[in-house]
Amino acid sequence: MPKVSKVGMVTSNKMDKTVVVAVERLVRHHLYKRAFKKTSTFMAHDEENRCRIGDHVRIVESHPLSKRKRWRVTEVIRSSPVYEEPVETGTKKASAEG
Repeated sequence: MPKVSKVGMVTSNKMDKTVVVAVERLVRHHLYKRAFKKTSTFMAHDEENRCRIGDHVRIVESHPLSKRKRWRVTEVIRSSPVYEEPVETGTKKASAEG
């Protein structure tokens, strides 16, 4: 039986060797027949800690790795642009006192 694979976007990488992947799918409403997106989140094992927030990755089913981790990252399809959080400086505090 082939393993199920899904493609999604990394939404969190704050854990060690674990990423949270959001997978979107198109669902049709049973009564009104309008299509809308549903998002499911999966925790996936990332052995090298190479995934960053915004990366598009392929995940594949695996045996249970922890309580909520049942997926592994097999490849990074598209990397996100490098984003660095702004570093706070002490200038605000110093100017407020003086």
